[in-house]
Amino acid sequence: MNEKEWDVYLSGEIHSNWREEIENAAYKANLPVEFFSPVTDHEKSDNCGEKILGEESDKFWKDHKAAKINAIRTRTLIDEADIVIVRFGDKYKQWNAAFDAGYAAASGTPLIVLHHPDDIHALKEIDAAAYAVAETVEQVVNILKYVINGQLD
Repeated sequence: MNEKEWDVYLSGEIHSNWREEIENAAYKANLPVEFFSPVTDHEKSDNCGEKILGEESDKFWKDHKAAKINAIRTRTLIDEADIVIVRFGDKYKQWNAAFDAGYAAASGTPLIVLHHPDDIHALKEIDAAAYAVAETVEQVVNILKYVINGQLD
């Protein structure tokens, strides 16, 4: 019997190595997962619209072009995901991560949210839409282990 391969979309802050930590731990646990994420190179993400479609003198239209192009990737991968994990960091407001969480919740894709306990109040609506709210990468990986193969450490 073939084991299902799970598609997991990793959204959220780009200023730490949380994605690599989850990926490495999942692979070490031999979980049948494939991970996807948005373009995490901030400069590329911000400038893709102008680089591909031409320069804009108005910042709104520059950002609009980039957002639309990035949305092709983001929405496609969230729609195809079995699970979406969204990490909120403490350095910056991650409006895009909040949007991704809302999009996943609205489309019925299981959502795991990862953030520091200090952010519980600010993220209460997102937490309420999530299937699980974790504080550590280890907790996220343990959720994946349990959901995918029923393993409890």
